[in-house]
Amino acid sequence: MKQWYEELFENYGHNYDKENFAQGTLKECDFIEEEIQFDKTLRILDIGCGTGRHSLELAKRGYTITGIDLSTSLLQRANEKAKEQNINVEFIHADARALTFSSEFDLVIMLCEGSFPLMETDEMNFQILKNASNALCKNGKLIFTTLNGLFPLFHSVKDFLASHTEEGNATYHNNSFDLMTFRDYSSAIFEDDFGNKKELHCNERYYVPSEINWLLKSLDFKIIEIYGAKLGNFSRNDKLTTEDFEMLVIAQK
Repeated sequence: MKQWYEELFENYGHNYDKENFAQGTLKECDFIEEEIQFDKTLRILDIGCGTGRHSLELAKRGYTITGIDLSTSLLQRANEKAKEQNINVEFIHADARALTFSSEFDLVIMLCEGSFPLMETDEMNFQILKNASNALCKNGKLIFTTLNGLFPLFHSVKDFLASHTEEGNATYHNNSFDLMTFRDYSSAIFEDDFGNKKELHCNERYYVPSEINWLLKSLDFKIIEIYGAKLGNFSRNDKLTTEDFEMLVIAQK
């Protein structure tokens, strides 16, 4: 039986790129470049690369990057865009829970809930972090965004998503946040690239900063910094608050 996130991304490559959350690519890549000091000799792994928006933009800027994703549909769109733009990126169909990279990359990115934290168990989510850690060389850096568990304690997830949804985007209903598991359960209604309307029952794990800090410490990251994640405007100047729907995590081995 397919999980909701597998069904969501079937035949969804074109509409995925129209989603509101996919519009901050350029400035997000600006931030990534600054974090690695514009060093184009570094090797980059993009876990949960989707349609390749960050991978393609970074490759366009001269970086060597590998993108992996579980969705063949999104990867097909990524390869189409690479061909259209004449950009060389290695896109691999792979499950982030089963990666076998070992000390091969200087930077790993997981942006916009790429793989983590969509999995149905905490153990699976941790395995993704572990595989990302294993993929890094000594002194390597991990940059990812994830859902901020402080937000639902003070705000309605349903209202937030509704206020940030453009016409044609997926919509979310019947949200229910479980305080014991920090999972938000919801119904997503969307239209795939062929015009078929679908409804899926989703659940996503929200993490509080102390959890992320502990998980990364257990993976031997030496420096762990957490900030508020603003769409298309990542910055170390944004202290994480309860107003931030997502948090930006920067960790170094």
